[in-house]
Amino acid sequence: MNKAPKFWNDQTILSSALSTALLPLSWIWRGATAARLAWIKPEKAQLPVICIGNISVGGTGKTPFTAYLCQLLGSYGYSVCILTRGYGGKQKGPLIADPNAHSAADIGDEALMLSQNNLVCISRDRVAGARFIAANLPSDIIIMDDGMQNPWLKKDITLAVFDGAVGLGNGRILPAGPLRQSLKSALPSMDMAVINGSDKTGLKQRLPQKLTCLSPRLLPNPETADEIKQRSLLAFAGIGRPQGFFDTLEACGAVLVKTLPFADHHPYSEADLTRLYLEATQLGAELITTQKDWVRLPPEWRERIFVLDVSLMLDDDDAEQLMQTLVPYLHKEKG
Repeated sequence: MNKAPKFWNDQTILSSALSTALLPLSWIWRGATAARLAWIKPEKAQLPVICIGNISVGGTGKTPFTAYLCQLLGSYGYSVCILTRGYGGKQKGPLIADPNAHSAADIGDEALMLSQNNLVCISRDRVAGARFIAANLPSDIIIMDDGMQNPWLKKDITLAVFDGAVGLGNGRILPAGPLRQSLKSALPSMDMAVINGSDKTGLKQRLPQKLTCLSPRLLPNPETADEIKQRSLLAFAGIGRPQGFFDTLEACGAVLVKTLPFADHHPYSEADLTRLYLEATQLGAELITTQKDWVRLPPEWRERIFVLDVSLMLDDDDAEQLMQTLVPYLHKEKG
């Protein structure tokens, strides 16, 4: 997979010119997306469906927020199953993700990561996946991962997740910009907004005042954060926005002697890892990566590379507001 073009988040004259040249293709994408969303009648699932999605490509923090929501709902007594297409995996499903039996090549890195602590159903066909969950699993709720642009399965409530560091980028539709659909077209389907990290682009000001906006905190694993403090590290990451990971490491007190960004979902080869290891050794550093990258590594390499896993957390007021919004859409109230 290719890296995101720099001009998606750059407002310089050259970047604007490159983006403008691609606008005709954006119009085609916009029309196709609008037609798909307008002409297809979604099917209602037997269980409530909470959609966690975004309107841009690249990392916005959907995966850690999905994990947090599972934990929050579980604390209220709900049994949750995550429904995902398993992006990057070869399995079509429906099937239950098993971290002991499946690899990232089977079900995708994000699904594999989520399945370590949550019940996850892989299904390219979301309707078939929802039916499978209702018929075979003791679940009260389905969390539909990355489903805002999927028209086939009806969502009871939709939470749109944004990266506060980049917001909407240059505000243009693929391939001229990072957006899958325009903010204007997405707003009617958005019940809540989640802005991860500091809102550096003023995105919140562009959202309707009546739209509830949540602001989670990023929490690095405290044991790992303490362990890497003052260590010399070569950090590498193949995620939507690697710079966010590098910034987190520096905030933990690590000494980054070099950073290497890879394309999102990059499949690390033996040659990649050998080169990284040799370069780190020459620099007197140790290797570190994200949890999403770590699950894609061959087992024999995992013990040789630090992994910094992170989680998202809402403060008590935001968490209570989120639950107050969700409960009316759920079949039965608990706790």
